[in-house]
Amino acid sequence: MKKTRVDRKFEELKKQGKKGFIGYLSAGDPNLKDTVDQVLRLEDAGVDIMELALPFSDPLADGKVNQEAAARALAAGATFDGCMECIAEIRTRSELPIIYYAYMNTLLPRGFAQSIEVAAQAGVDGFLLLDLPLEEAKPYRNALKQNAVNSIQLVTPTTPDERIQKIVKQANGFIYCVSREGVTGVQDKIAEGAGALVQRIKDHSGLPVALGFGIGTPEQARDAARLSDAVVVGSAIVNAFHNNPHTSEGRSDAAAFVGEMVQAVKSV
Repeated sequence: MKKTRVDRKFEELKKQGKKGFIGYLSAGDPNLKDTVDQVLRLEDAGVDIMELALPFSDPLADGKVNQEAAARALAAGATFDGCMECIAEIRTRSELPIIYYAYMNTLLPRGFAQSIEVAAQAGVDGFLLLDLPLEEAKPYRNALKQNAVNSIQLVTPTTPDERIQKIVKQANGFIYCVSREGVTGVQDKIAEGAGALVQRIKDHSGLPVALGFGIGTPEQARDAARLSDAVVVGSAIVNAFHNNPHTSEGRSDAAAFVGEMVQAVKSV
């Protein structure tokens, strides 16, 4: 498979000896036009890769903040086609690597393969499929491969080593290491055992490992960067844009907050 923007970004970070920062937003929150602006501001703040959620009515892996973001996006009229147009608009102005964080029900209605093809044509680099079991993944993985987009895989604290071995064989781009049990949401500190889980993944794969779930301050981001190749920050970014005014100045302030976390990661 040809290299995606995600692959090239991690190669660049490795050459620079730097850790990566992956930001998260729900596409369409508060609307798709603002999503474009938010993503471009986050790129300017130093974010290396963007993870955009395809809004879904029942996001089981998400906590309150990201559930509410998805609900706001759906209420604002975000659709699959609209989210792909959002990516296409970003692509007229940016080559920032973008992956979609998605539940299968957002991709199956028109046919999974067709959905992936449309996404790839819009400029999506990969997918993180939250509710696709390992045992059922093969036909769907083939569609990702045929469209040359990354298949990002999750490993959690409860995943045994034998299963980690199987999961990483299906992955490319990077491995998403879930730092703790439970759903998304800012926590007081990095979960104990997160570093050991990252190492367990690295024992089975040479892919970069990104650590996420619960990271919301510069200090936490720095701690997570010491343990992994990249840090994923979601709820804290969603909150920053939601709680600031939906104006150019408000979005600038939110991006500046994220920039502080980016700098903390880059200092490691």
